[in-house]
Amino acid sequence: MADNVQGIKIKKSPSTKLFFVICYIVVTAVALVCLLPFIMLVSGSFSSEHAIQTQGYGIFPKEFSTAAYELIFKTPATVIRAYGVSIFITVMGIVLGLLFTTMTAYVIARKDFKYRNQLSFFFYFTTLFNGGMVCTYIFYIQYLHLKDNILALILPSMFNVFHLLIMRTFVSALPAALIESAKIDGAGEYRTFFSIILPLLKSGMATIGLFLALGYWNDWYNAMLYINDENKYPLQYMLYSLMQKTQAMAAIAGKANIQMADMPSNSLKMAMAVVATGPIILVYPFVQKYFVKGVTVGSVKG
Repeated sequence: MADNVQGIKIKKSPSTKLFFVICYIVVTAVALVCLLPFIMLVSGSFSSEHAIQTQGYGIFPKEFSTAAYELIFKTPATVIRAYGVSIFITVMGIVLGLLFTTMTAYVIARKDFKYRNQLSFFFYFTTLFNGGMVCTYIFYIQYLHLKDNILALILPSMFNVFHLLIMRTFVSALPAALIESAKIDGAGEYRTFFSIILPLLKSGMATIGLFLALGYWNDWYNAMLYINDENKYPLQYMLYSLMQKTQAMAAIAGKANIQMADMPSNSLKMAMAVVATGPIILVYPFVQKYFVKGVTVGSVKG
């Protein structure tokens, strides 16, 4: 093994080589341990219900069956529509969330803003106390009239003070001379923010964007509270509703002494997890480098 430093090859000592070999082995083992549950998840989703009940879960499917996926995609239009709703609220939530979070962080990070401490206290206070579920529900339903409105799936999760704290750290790390130079060149506040500050916050925006994406994609609670129209169900709540119906059918069949061994229950849960997490797994590798940089901001002082 050798490292190239400005065209010069540096040979590694045997102890260094051994250290790297041990590191690679440990990292590979940890990666396999982390990957194993997901492999068993996929395997369980393709196993028959009878095999899971009698033999349990395994790395490879037992009595291969696609019954769980057939039940989920029995009405493809419903699944596609739910996917569309989830994608829409996720994209809109990320765009609006990043816009309001970055603009707010930019304002409270500016030392020349007179009321930044008072405004910061207003935000931080909400992390300790909030109105509770009843007041929040009444506010969204009676005052904002968001019952069966797609905005009810976007607004509640759009702004998070924890995300604001992270973004404020990013903004505070930027040199104040950038803003002063922009003012000297005649740039206004909006031009300074969108043309100079925002491009320098890519790492922070990727981090917050990933947090927002995970929150919106996995959210089913707001749909349960505010959405009655099945055409507006996001993917997670559609799958949750399907699981509730399946469990209700199993309970009714049990009381009536009807055998439902072939009705997927455990395998359905596995298949639902695969269907729900697939898009996030595909997107994560593209933002991983920004995410790693974002969560380590402030760890190194220069």
